[in-house]
Amino acid sequence: MEYKRKVEVFTAGCPVCEDTVKKIKDVACKSCEVIIYDLNKGCGTNECRELAKKYGIRRIPAVVVDEKLLDCCKSGGVSEESLRNAGVGVV
Repeated sequence: MEYKRKVEVFTAGCPVCEDTVKKIKDVACKSCEVIIYDLNKGCGTNECRELAKKYGIRRIPAVVVDEKLLDCCKSGGVSEESLRNAGVGVV
C-alpha cells in the first residue's frame, strides 16, 4: 500500500491564496493528497475552521502537511522550498 502525504491548504478564496494553491498543485506528486479549505465559505460541518484552530493557523494562506503547520506559514508566505522540505512532491 502506497503512503499518501496529506496536504491541507487553508485559504480565503482570494487571488493570493489561489496563487498558493497553484504552487502547491504544481509541486505535489502522485503520493500527495491535496485538500483545499476555503475558510470564507466554511464547510458543511465547519470542520475546516475547527482544523484551522487545532493547527494554530493565524494567517492565510496556510499549509499543513501530515497534520503539521509548515514553519513558513507561521512567519511568512508559502515557498516551494518549505513544501519540498515537508516532503511535498517527493514520491
